Amino acid sequence: MFMRIMNRAEEAVICILLVATTLLVFIDVVMRFGFNTGFMWSQELTLHMSAWFVLFGASYGLKVGSHIGMDAFIKLFSRPVRRILSGIAAILAITYCGLIFYGSWIYLAKMKMIGIDLEDLPVPTWIAHGLLLVGFAFLIIRLLIILWAVITNKADGFKHADEAKESMAIVEEIQKEES
Repeated sequence: MFMRIMNRAEEAVICILLVATTLLVFIDVVMRFGFNTGFMWSQELTLHMSAWFVLFGASYGLKVGSHIGMDAFIKLFSRPVRRILSGIAAILAITYCGLIFYGSWIYLAKMKMIGIDLEDLPVPTWIAHGLLLVGFAFLIIRLLIILWAVITNKADGFKHADEAKESMAIVEEIQKEES
């Protein structure tokens, strides 16, 4: 249940951010170049929405296996060794994300205490940057899922996009159509 809610929330946020950022940039370009005017705050909002999109996109990429992996070296090893190496990689990634999460918590607490707003928007900095906690929490959860799959022998590594394999499948399909 929790994972279904997390998946839906993640996908909804990614969709909303993509549409909102695209519309905001389009409107701003039309206003600046068509009417020689614009919104002072649009660049700052676009920057923040893009950062949020990257954090949610990285988590979603882990879920669906769309990250490109440099796994040619790892594939040289047997499955048990791949599992060990993947477990170590997951633990290191979780540690890194945990450190960033902790640092973000300290940073956001200081921003809240100081009470600084964004430059062009009347929004407290700690609220605008609060997505750091959410984004890295999502990443940590996705990495824990991967680690659990490796520990329980359901996977021997991270899911990666295998562009070489996909390209070969396309070539084979084209060759079948031509013959």
